[in-house]
Amino acid sequence: MQRLTAIYIGLLVLYLLSVLLFAAPADHAAWRAWIGGPILSVALLLLVVSVLMHAWIGLRDVLIDYVRPIAIRATLLGLIALALVGLGLWAAQTLIKAGIA
Repeated sequence: MQRLTAIYIGLLVLYLLSVLLFAAPADHAAWRAWIGGPILSVALLLLVVSVLMHAWIGLRDVLIDYVRPIAIRATLLGLIALALVGLGLWAAQTLIKAGIA
């Protein structure tokens, strides 16, 4: 899953950078139309989910490998999970308020 999310994130970032470098929308209306399109808006929502999954898997593996006391590890994993859920909800709220999702 870590590799799949990394591939998706990398490909979408390359696509976004290429569009912004070579064919950037001219004004605010063009930006909203481009980002609010069905394909890109779903891709951005999947990007948020992919980044959160990628972060969770990476941080979980690091904590499992390097934090030996189980109580500290469980506490840190719980705090990280809570933070990532909060970030996901914040990102969803932002996308919904922007009219993208």
